[in-house]
Parts: sequence; C-alpha cells; structure tokens
Amino acid sequence: MKIFCIGRNYEAHARELENPLPEELIVFMKPDTALLRNNVPFYIPDFSNEVHYETEIIVRINRLGKGIEEKYAHRYYEEIGLGIDFTARDLQNQLRAKGLPWEKSKAFDNSAVISEFINISQFANNIKNLPFHLEINGEIRQKGNSSDMIFSVDKIISELSKYFTLKIGDIIFTGTPAGVGAIAIGDRLIGYIEDKCFFDFLVK
Repeated sequence: MKIFCIGRNYEAHARELENPLPEELIVFMKPDTALLRNNVPFYIPDFSNEVHYETEIIVRINRLGKGIEEKYAHRYYEEIGLGIDFTARDLQNQLRAKGLPWEKSKAFDNSAVISEFINISQFANNIKNLPFHLEINGEIRQKGNSSDMIFSVDKIISELSKYFTLKIGDIIFTGTPAGVGAIAIGDRLIGYIEDKCFFDFLVK
C-alpha cells in the first residue's frame, strides 16, 4: 500500500505559508507506519515543538491502474474519507532552509490520520463539491470544499498514474485548505465531511 500526499492544492493554504502556487502536482509520500486509525490518540513526537494539523479529504484506490486518462479516473475509486497530514513544521522549515528533503517532518510514525472510508454515493454532494471542516476543542479551525482544489481528484489520479502504478488500497491525501496551525497536548480533534463525523481523537 502506498500513501500519496498532494501539496499546495488549495490556493489560500499556499498563500498562508507564503508558497508559490503550483504549476504542476506536488507529490510526496508517507510509509504505512505513518497511519493512525480508529481514533487512537496522537502523541506529539519529542523531536518537534510545532506540529501542525492539515485536514484533507482522502481517497482510496479500488483497482489497478497505470497511465489513466483523467476522463476515466472516476472508475478507480468509490470511497472517500477524511484524514490529517501532521507536519513537524519547525523541522520542515529547517530542512527546507538547507535544501534537504523533508520526509522526516512529514512521514514520521502516526503522522497520517485516516478515518473510515464511505461510498461517495452516501454524500449529498459529489466529490467535486464536498464541504469539510475540523473542530479543535469545539472551535472550527479549518473549513474547506473540494471545489477549491487546484487539481481535482480525477486530475490527481491521472497525474499520479503517469509515474506510479496505482494499486488497490493505495490512499491519496488530496491537500489541505487554509487554517492550518499547531496542536497542543489535551486538544480534541473532530473532523467532518458535510455533517458526518469521520474522526474524533485526542492529542497527548
């Protein structure tokens, strides 16, 4: 199983981090050891003093594919969920300043929270217009809509399949909207797509 993550896929988020808008897909990956499931608590790692949440719609691939045309990409998934790409922002900034890869800040253990996956037919809106948000301690911290993606889900799948063979069970984090920020011990994070709760866990 592969975990693909798409960077800077919402204009407002790119601007809040003072990053240029991407002209092509920005891709990084996480190992399966990054997965955090079933509302298990997230423990802040001792190598970072500034771990940020990044709430994202996630997609699970349901068939083998390579070189997929965008118009056929919708055939390669039928379930979506909600996730968090945890980022050790202080470490990432240090690595970027040195021109080094920043996997250590993105791909560490338990840095990829995933919810259960639900068939897209169960949502009132389609994949191109899905509202989602994150609450921390009862306060909405992030709000987004898939309609604001720079690269749509189908475009992402098509582009990824140029370089990687997609396999059943592969997961794609599709990017985060504006509003990212740091977490603290004791925080309770609850994530929603439309009005459905997808995860609810504590930070320790």
